[in-house]
Amino acid sequence: MKRKPDASPNRTDPVDFDRLVERFEAAYREFREPVVTAMTRLERNPFKVLIATLLSLRTRDEQTGPASERLFALADTPERMLLLRVEEIERAIFPVGFYRVKAQRVLEVCRLLLDEHGGQVPADMEPLLALPGVGRKTANLVLTRGFGLPGICVDTHVHRISNRLGLLKTRVPDETERVLRELLPQRFWIAWNDLLVAFGQNVCKPLSPHCSRCPVDSMCARVGVVRSR
Repeated sequence: MKRKPDASPNRTDPVDFDRLVERFEAAYREFREPVVTAMTRLERNPFKVLIATLLSLRTRDEQTGPASERLFALADTPERMLLLRVEEIERAIFPVGFYRVKAQRVLEVCRLLLDEHGGQVPADMEPLLALPGVGRKTANLVLTRGFGLPGICVDTHVHRISNRLGLLKTRVPDETERVLRELLPQRFWIAWNDLLVAFGQNVCKPLSPHCSRCPVDSMCARVGVVRSR
């Protein structure tokens, strides 16, 4: 049978996604949940998901979570956010990465939400992508965790691990998302990001993964792994 161009040449066996996800889920219970996902356990709020995700870019969860809480204590709607001075937002979100740029970005996004969307976060990909600083990763997280809609959020962990497992062979996250939409059963779409983000932070590190304690080691093609622990 001819192999699809995006399929990895390192695997020839069919993927048992039920078994793979089951093992990821067992490991996930031992890890800290990604901050945006944890936030939506208490309240599904697309605006908070959008803003928290913008703050999280190039920033660890340990900083994103407290920064988001401090900011939302001051303002939790676009209208209230626009009543804040940029300096107030900067103080609230410090020390997230690029906090001054992100403070300006928060105000830009809130202004557009009011001017073009009646103060509501749109529940569609294209208008989300039109917002400043919003790429497909952020848009998919808003759709999945903010609205509960089907989607696959692909960040650096999801991209790296999906390729390392040998599930696919892609160069960039957007391409990974496209292939996963064809390959991954839809019932696993939303959870895939949570599982692989936590797994990438704790076990499947970029340079030296902990293969010796990996629960999916027997199912992994180890694509690109030069050194492991």
